[in-house]
Amino acid sequence: MQQPRRKLALVVLLTALVAVLPAAADEGMWMPQQIPDLAPRLAELGFTGDPAIWADLTGFPMGAVISLGGCSASFVSPEGLIATNHHCVQGALQYNATPERNLIVDGYLARTRSEELWAGPGSRAYVTVRVTEVTDAITGDLDPGLSDRARFDLIERRTKERTAACEQDGLRCRVASFFEGLRWYEIAQLEIQDVRLVHAPPQGLGNFGGETDNWQWPRHTGDFSFYRAYVGPDGKPAPHAAENVPYRPQHWLKISPAGASPGELIFVAGYPGRTQRHETYSEVEERATWLLPRSIRRAVEQLALLDEVTAGDPALAIKGEGRRRGLHNGLTKNRGVLEGLERGGLLARKRAQQEALEAWIAADPARQREFGAVLPALAALADEQRATRERDSTLFGLSMGSSLYGAAQQLYRLAVEREKEDIDRDPSYQERNWIRIREGLERLQRTYDPRLDRAFFRYTLREVAALGAGERIVPLDAAIGLVAGETAAASDAKIEAYLDGFYAGTRLGDPTFRLGLFEVPAAELAASEDPALRLAVALYPLVEELQAKEKERSGAAARLRPVYMRALLAWQGGRVAPDANSTLRVTFGRVQGVEARDGLFFLPQTRLQGIVEKHTGEEEFNAPPRLLAAIAALHAGKRSPYFDAKLGDVPVDFLADVDTTGGNSGSAALNSKGELVGLLFDGTYGTVASDFLYDTERTRSILVDSRCLLWTWAEVEGADHLLAEVGLR
Repeated sequence: MQQPRRKLALVVLLTALVAVLPAAADEGMWMPQQIPDLAPRLAELGFTGDPAIWADLTGFPMGAVISLGGCSASFVSPEGLIATNHHCVQGALQYNATPERNLIVDGYLARTRSEELWAGPGSRAYVTVRVTEVTDAITGDLDPGLSDRARFDLIERRTKERTAACEQDGLRCRVASFFEGLRWYEIAQLEIQDVRLVHAPPQGLGNFGGETDNWQWPRHTGDFSFYRAYVGPDGKPAPHAAENVPYRPQHWLKISPAGASPGELIFVAGYPGRTQRHETYSEVEERATWLLPRSIRRAVEQLALLDEVTAGDPALAIKGEGRRRGLHNGLTKNRGVLEGLERGGLLARKRAQQEALEAWIAADPARQREFGAVLPALAALADEQRATRERDSTLFGLSMGSSLYGAAQQLYRLAVEREKEDIDRDPSYQERNWIRIREGLERLQRTYDPRLDRAFFRYTLREVAALGAGERIVPLDAAIGLVAGETAAASDAKIEAYLDGFYAGTRLGDPTFRLGLFEVPAAELAASEDPALRLAVALYPLVEELQAKEKERSGAAARLRPVYMRALLAWQGGRVAPDANSTLRVTFGRVQGVEARDGLFFLPQTRLQGIVEKHTGEEEFNAPPRLLAAIAALHAGKRSPYFDAKLGDVPVDFLADVDTTGGNSGSAALNSKGELVGLLFDGTYGTVASDFLYDTERTRSILVDSRCLLWTWAEVEGADHLLAEVGLR
């Protein structure tokens, strides 16, 4: 890792953040450079190695830990073999599936390199190679007199300049905010553009238990799969091509045939997505009273809609599978978060926590001068956003309602941004992202069907029709003829007539036509008679107006939130990890069960026998015959090096008190020697609200044991070539 320029300041900050070490489960999705300062705590947990290994991003084992751009993963062979979760390869399975060859259900195993399947446009693997503090360059000399919008624009411009200077020789770079904008870091990653599917077990193992068991314990899910990274013949990242060769990483993890045992210390390294532990009480309350209930209601309704539209049509079900799994997963988690915040008492604890902070600030005149105004100012900012939240959420949700409208909106915005200098473009539409936009427009075809698209667009337009008189989307009302306060029957008739014309007239569903618009000038798109483009052009001014307002609020947040974070740090006086933000983090803990509730204790491991006991032969609990036969052979006495004598079986999953969240899916679980002992894939339902306030007693994560995946290769799939590749013959 490159040393930051402000090394002394960083050391002082991070040392201050590790002063207090609790005896309960350890909260913290730590930046790798923070881990060496946690040496005393690690020693208490039995770690005898050098904690500095977790801070060396180019060394072992951290050099083997990678991101898939939404999931975590790791290299497990010198030939670029990548281990991740089964649910993290669903896009690749869906991209390559047909009704006659349904890889989503049947799984896939490539027995030769030539059989490995391209994961599809947009698939990536990212290897973090450098993290550099750039706080001075981003916010070090900002004029306090800047307006909020000017502050936002200057910070954005500086981040774009740093990013452009960083992106050389196949690197993909990002300048990210940590500690609520108090610190900024530049993350440089090698971007591998050719990712191919090697192995995914059948759904009856990789997603055994389905939504019934999702976020639940005990679990018996073999949630593992494998990709391979490919590069050009010169060894540099290159787009997918037949002549590409396997990437040879500098470091890879040994898959442990011993797995993880109760009481063992493990480290989890990955890319957690988002946590909100440093949000104010009013922000968390907004989620509990509006955002989460709204999300839950919409997910329930959309799942019912999806079932209705895809019933009896296997091809359509394949196109909708990604949406279905996403809706189910989000629904279950959001229900758990809401229960934790309300019935679990976390919202009340958050309020008490903030009241204690306010009292601490009020107790000292110097603290009042420095911090006294920040919480009221943040509350006022939240109130302002709340005033138009229904309209804004509905407007920005239109692109999720219709893929065709979303594509039209993106194409028109891209055309407008192309007319600017690259440094002046919106970051999402800079030239560095054009290939990603094109890949998304290409990949759309694998999920698009007019029946699905129309059904979900209708759902969203009904939300538009139901908006109150003060929150109307005027251009859309004009296009459809909607009137505030009219009956649902009247608005439905207008919506159906509009959809008839929309789908009869648009050509955006044709991939050749859609991709042909990629470089068309904005004026030409604006003159188009295509209904999807006409709608995108009509809504563009309002979208721009709302985004401008959001930029102004973001500028205000950039002024206020670092002050709030300084107050939190000074008040807590203990160790603090920044909220997760999809950057590389390390957490640690022990394999152990938990008292889930009064009178119920969860043991820390599950066994293959549990699959047999849960198997019904139907839907979510339909284990494939070859898996059941292999389990029967094992239980009849067939020897296996992956058999756990203490457990009396091959382990499937285990619990550990590590601190993780969404995005950690696929994260490597490592023992003290840096060996892969498991892959993290889930949390437990009762503690998912720890994203907002960590529960040091009951929070657990769920991981698949390395012995389960190795046993599956050996006894179920006959994947001896993969066992040999990872050094286990």
